[in-house]
Amino acid sequence: MEKTDAFLKKLKEDSPEYGSLNTKECSFGEKKRKIRSLMNIRMPGGLSDELTGLQDAYLQEELKAKGVVPLSDIPTIREQYGNSSFYGEKISLWQGDITRLKVGAIVNAANSRMLGCFIPCHKCIDNAIHSGAGMQLREECSRIMKHRQSLHGRNYEEPAGTATLTKGYNLPCDYVIHTVGPIVYDGLNDKHCEELCSCYENVLKCALAHGIKSVALCCISTGEFHFPNDKAAQIAWKTVIGFLRKHGENMDRIVFNVFKDSDRKLYEGEIQRKEPAKKESYV
Repeated sequence: MEKTDAFLKKLKEDSPEYGSLNTKECSFGEKKRKIRSLMNIRMPGGLSDELTGLQDAYLQEELKAKGVVPLSDIPTIREQYGNSSFYGEKISLWQGDITRLKVGAIVNAANSRMLGCFIPCHKCIDNAIHSGAGMQLREECSRIMKHRQSLHGRNYEEPAGTATLTKGYNLPCDYVIHTVGPIVYDGLNDKHCEELCSCYENVLKCALAHGIKSVALCCISTGEFHFPNDKAAQIAWKTVIGFLRKHGENMDRIVFNVFKDSDRKLYEGEIQRKEPAKKESYV
């Protein structure tokens, strides 16, 4: 409670427009929601060492309460489902909060601004990852985007299919790999599928280039971006298998992270599907 009160007080001081926010009569849960909301709406810039220190102490306490999940606690699909294919020891399916995973990198389904979600306490993965990592993540993303805008123009937005590496900060993972997935408005088309494939492909290539041995993949574009979940799972699975055929010796584990029961069932279907005789490459 002490770390929560100290951080909330400093956050209010940091944002004068919210300085009059009444928090004295708030419950502990309400205080935590206000903290997350103030973190979510804070624009990058002017992050003091004092504010960062209070935030880090608070977030580390929150992480301890949630519990860190190391890779050793996540079974492979060979152990869990009896999948005896060549990739059975390289792939896992894990359902839960991706911000708890102690892996080399987790994947963030970002938007084209690449600064995180500004909607207070929004339930998207972009919001969850930035909230768990802390405000330093938005600062780093802002520096990256300002550099890209200096090269491509002030209206530059990150295109779909790329991969951007940042630190993990207060997350248990070492790194976050951000990718912007395709947005499906008026029906799925070939371009959407190609862009989603590029997301997974470039995320894995980014991990390979930086010596990252374990990656947790989220269900890119299937939430706010409306990509059909079943087709997304097929694309993700095929892209990962193609990558492992080429680079499996350089990767310890790729974790398919799902949150919904429906997504888990879709990936279980891919795990249990009979492997085609011809070894296709999807990367």
